[in-house]
Amino acid sequence: MVLCDVAWLCISRFILLDSMLLFFTVLTVFCLTKFHSERHDPFSPDWWIWLTFTGGSIGCVASVKWVGLFVTALVGLYTIEDLWEKFGDLRMRKRDYVNHWIARIAMLMVLPLCIYMMSFKLHFLILNHSGPGDAQMSSLFQANLEGNDFSKNPLEIAFGSKITLKNMGFGGGLLHSHTQTYPVGSQQQQVTCYHYKDDNNHWRVEKPWSQPKVNDEGEIEYLKDGDIIRLLHTSTNKNLHSHTVSAPLTKLNNEVSGYGNETAGDQGDHWLVEVVDDMVLGKKQHVSRVRSLTTKLRFRHVQLGCYLVAPNSILPPWGFKQIEVSCDKENNPGDPHSHWNVESHWNGRLPIGETKFYRSPFLRDFWHLNVAMMTSNNALIPDADKEDILASSPTDWPWVHLGLRMCGWGDNQTKYYLIGHPIIWWSSTASLGLCVVLICVYLIRLQRGYRDWGVGEWDHFLYVCKIAGLGWVFQYVPFLIMGRVTYIHHYLPTLYFAVLMVNHLFDHLIFKSRWLKERTKWVIFGLAA
Repeated sequence: MVLCDVAWLCISRFILLDSMLLFFTVLTVFCLTKFHSERHDPFSPDWWIWLTFTGGSIGCVASVKWVGLFVTALVGLYTIEDLWEKFGDLRMRKRDYVNHWIARIAMLMVLPLCIYMMSFKLHFLILNHSGPGDAQMSSLFQANLEGNDFSKNPLEIAFGSKITLKNMGFGGGLLHSHTQTYPVGSQQQQVTCYHYKDDNNHWRVEKPWSQPKVNDEGEIEYLKDGDIIRLLHTSTNKNLHSHTVSAPLTKLNNEVSGYGNETAGDQGDHWLVEVVDDMVLGKKQHVSRVRSLTTKLRFRHVQLGCYLVAPNSILPPWGFKQIEVSCDKENNPGDPHSHWNVESHWNGRLPIGETKFYRSPFLRDFWHLNVAMMTSNNALIPDADKEDILASSPTDWPWVHLGLRMCGWGDNQTKYYLIGHPIIWWSSTASLGLCVVLICVYLIRLQRGYRDWGVGEWDHFLYVCKIAGLGWVFQYVPFLIMGRVTYIHHYLPTLYFAVLMVNHLFDHLIFKSRWLKERTKWVIFGLAA
């Protein structure tokens, strides 16, 4: 059934993660089953081998896609049940029971985590060139990528410098503005955070309205803690501004907008620079001048006392699903979403810095990228204003109501359409319900004293039903709950457990039947094949 299903055949023709996800899902179930078969000989070489392989396959399946955590949950539930049964075994020594816990923690938790982290370490070592998605990562991490220009930037910030500001919260983007206005609130120019680099991320550091404009020929004035500044958006000549209007999503915060121009504005354009610390220089007291990449900053609105924040709230389509920027009335010094650093820096009057010698800690980069992945995944929600003809509902998948166009549909193109084999999908779905009915019937017969099973047969039957049935539930139910857009290829790992179930029941009802002759069994098998 696996070899003949056209959906699995179709997905294997594309360079996508789904084939690898399916492989490691199957491998995890296989290793778990082999480990289960060694349960009567604990701590033997084979027992350790298959426990280790199970942990290794968990690490691999989680490294391919986070959907792999669903089969990890299946292994976790099996482990909890196994340890609970051993807890009730009064013949087992306490030391052996503790060793069972230690072995599982080491091989099913520590080992997968190490493999998962190692995949990111290899990712950082191999993919070490700058690209369009750099802004997902911290500024210090980007500084070490080949092909980016941070090493050519001046190190210390001065009035008149053109800069980009990176939010230091995990998953944070670059301070951004564009000509579109808010459809609610002040209806002034939108200010957001954006995860990709373009000219709309550029701001110029200007003096407040009460002081003379920056003289490009005069003495250089470096930016330091306590300075009051204006941030002028270079593409639209709007000032970074806040007022008492509520933010569009975070209603308790003030709205941040683009207002005025290079020569006109008000006190709502003034921001006080607060240095938090510096990754190289250390505490605030040691930071005499603001540096690019390493100095952690907060911006307090002079008039309102609120702080510039970007807490990963995703704007609706009118905001292009970018991150909301607002002004938080609460003073939370430890909130990373209120921390900013200067990322890119341009000023022809300043010398080039030595930022290429700075290194970003691996654990911070690891955590940062995982949060960025989560933020991006949470943004994949259906657009109510647009119809996605490729998307499908999880309720459509078991019955093959819809397929998926996998590529272009031009007259001269090879066309691939992903859709499952109806007999395989329908029979596997029906087998899940039949399994529940059979278990209920057998439990009733056991209660009435009927002897339908030999030694160990009932436990084996129930084990396979739990692996296939709960595996299907863990793979399928989360898609009913999550709000992201879904496609039929998300069902392919789930289908594997349904196929396991239909074959398990076929074997149980036909080949292990005590009422059918051997010849009849093979005739039925031939007709089914």
